[in-house]
Amino acid sequence: MPYYHKQGNIPHKRHTQFTKPNGDLYTEELVSSEGFSSIYSLIYHEFPPTRVIKAESAAKVDKKTWVAENMQNRAFKGFMVKPEKDYINSRKVMLFNDNIEIILAAPTQSMEEYFFKNAMADEMIFIHRGTGVMKSVYGNLQFKPGDHLVIPKGTVYQLHFDTNDNRLFIVESFSPLRFPKRYVNISGQLLESAPLYERDIKIPQLETHTNENGEFHIMIKRKDSYFSYTYANHPFDAVGWDGYLYPYIFSIYDFEPITGRIHQPPPVHQTFETDAFVMCAFVPRLYDYHPKAIPAPYSHSNIDSDEVLYYVDGDFMSRNHVEKGQITLHPMGIPHGPQPGAVERSIGKKETNEYAVMVDTFQPLKLTKYAAGIEVPDYYKSWL
Repeated sequence: MPYYHKQGNIPHKRHTQFTKPNGDLYTEELVSSEGFSSIYSLIYHEFPPTRVIKAESAAKVDKKTWVAENMQNRAFKGFMVKPEKDYINSRKVMLFNDNIEIILAAPTQSMEEYFFKNAMADEMIFIHRGTGVMKSVYGNLQFKPGDHLVIPKGTVYQLHFDTNDNRLFIVESFSPLRFPKRYVNISGQLLESAPLYERDIKIPQLETHTNENGEFHIMIKRKDSYFSYTYANHPFDAVGWDGYLYPYIFSIYDFEPITGRIHQPPPVHQTFETDAFVMCAFVPRLYDYHPKAIPAPYSHSNIDSDEVLYYVDGDFMSRNHVEKGQITLHPMGIPHGPQPGAVERSIGKKETNEYAVMVDTFQPLKLTKYAAGIEVPDYYKSWL
C-alpha cells in the first residue's frame, strides 16, 4: 500500500505492553511481507491468533488442464459460468500458470458458516455485479460494481452480499500486487502525474470487534489445496492496527485515463504490477486528436505476454460482438488487433465508452476444462 494508516486502539510504542481494562495483555501480531523486508502491519488482538482446535486437509483445487500449451487466440463467455451458493465452490479457475490463477465466480450466498484465507496469493476481486461488505480483522469494506477489491495474502475474510446476482473476476497473484513504480515518488506517494490518487483508495473501517470464544471455521487455500482449520476464538477480534499492509478498494470508475494526439500503448492504462504480470483498466476516454489519428489500436505481436481481456461494459470499438463478462486470450507469438471494419469505424470518432480489465502475463497460460465449457467456437477466425 502507498501510505500508512491506523484504526482503533493501539499502544504508544510497538512491541510494548498493551493492557486491557481487566489487566490482561492484548496480543500483538506482526503481519509482514517478504520476510521482514517489505510492508507490514501490527494488529492488536483480544486473543492470541494461534489458538487452533483442529486442522485437517479438505479438498484439492479443481483446475484440470484442458490445453497445456496454447497457441491460439480464444474467447470465452464468462457469464455462462453457472451461479453456485457457496463462495469457494463458485470459484472456477479458467487460466493459470505458476504465477497466477484467473478465476470466475458467481456466488449467490454470503459466507455465513466459515471464513476464508488465501495463504499463498494476493487476491484482486473485481466486482462486476453485486454489492455488499468484505469483513476482516482490519474492519469492513463496502464494495460495489467496478471495485478492485485487493486482499493481501494471509488475510482472513468473509464476503457478505446484498443480493444473489453476483459476478466476480478474480486474479490470484503469487507475488505481491503493487501500483506501478513509475506512478510513485521516492517517498512512496502517488505522483501528480499518476492516473490515480491516494484519495481514490478506500480502506477498511474498524468500527467494532468481536470478543467471542467458541469454534470458528476457516478455510485456508495453499496453492492447489484447501485446508480446514477450527480456531477457539472469532478471527475478527482486533481492537486496533496500524501499518501499510491491509485490504483496500480501488474503483475502475476512479481511474483517470491518459490520452494523446496519437494512439497510446496499453501501459498508460496500467493499474497494478508484479514480477510476473501487469494489470490494466480500460475506461471511457477521449480518442486521439491528431487530425489523421486512427483511434483503433494497431495490430501487434505481444511477443513476451499472454494477453487476457475481461470485458465489463460499453462498446469496445476494436472488437465485434463483445458481451459483458466475455474474456479474450491472445497468446504471445500470435499477432492480434482490430477485427474487420473496426479501424474504419473508429476514424472520426471522438470518444469511447468502454470498460475492461486486462491481465498481461510474462509466462504462457494454461487453460482448464472449465474454460473449455464456455469457449466461443472459432474465435481465432474472426479476423477473416
